[in-house]
Amino acid sequence: MLEDLKPHIAELRSRLIKIVIIYFIFFLVAFVFWKYIFEWMSMPLLEALKYEKDSKIIFTGLAEPFFTAVKISLFAGFFFALPFILYQVWAFIAPGLYEHEKKLVLPFVFWGTLMFVIGAAFAYYVVFPVGFKVLVQFGGGEFTAMPKMSEYVSFFGKLMLGFGIAFELPVVTYFLAKLGLVTDRTLIEFSRYAIVIIFILAAILTPPDLFSQLAMATPLLILYGISILIAKVVNPEKKEENS
Repeated sequence: MLEDLKPHIAELRSRLIKIVIIYFIFFLVAFVFWKYIFEWMSMPLLEALKYEKDSKIIFTGLAEPFFTAVKISLFAGFFFALPFILYQVWAFIAPGLYEHEKKLVLPFVFWGTLMFVIGAAFAYYVVFPVGFKVLVQFGGGEFTAMPKMSEYVSFFGKLMLGFGIAFELPVVTYFLAKLGLVTDRTLIEFSRYAIVIIFILAAILTPPDLFSQLAMATPLLILYGISILIAKVVNPEKKEENS
């Protein structure tokens, strides 16, 4: 059995090495431009801070800017390497697919990347402006907001990645349905658990305020509903299976 797994392990290692190399290249490029990326990342927070006197982004450790630059580069590297990562994932599973299924690689990469970008953009342009303003003004008048740059970058990256991955749900559903692994009935039956999981994820990945949690949970619930419709079109539950 181990002999049978060796080719798959070798293929997996090859794909992972390629991902690491491309990721590292994008990491280096992002590291060169980390200040510009940080300026873009900090815009929603700076917009919220302008309403509070003397509030600004700070760092408290001598090495903090350097390690923050590394965090930013890791985040940006993943963002730009995503199409290549998705391609490598598909290339790894492709040998187990039928010929007509293998041709879905370009739609998978395109829609997977697009939905991730849409999710990240939703976080940046919808959730962050209101969420950060609520958090900054929560102690308004009594405290001065001076967020640390490293903590903010970690917080920002976690939310962006969380929303990006969450918005992949319809894409994943489409391809699972296309491969015959899920049906609309499967998703409907799982919906009660999905709702609980969605609200738990929203509570974990967002700031501790109701708006941010609802801002993540609401589109996820809508996306789950869309996923059910997608599965119904692509791989509906057959009537014979219900009889």
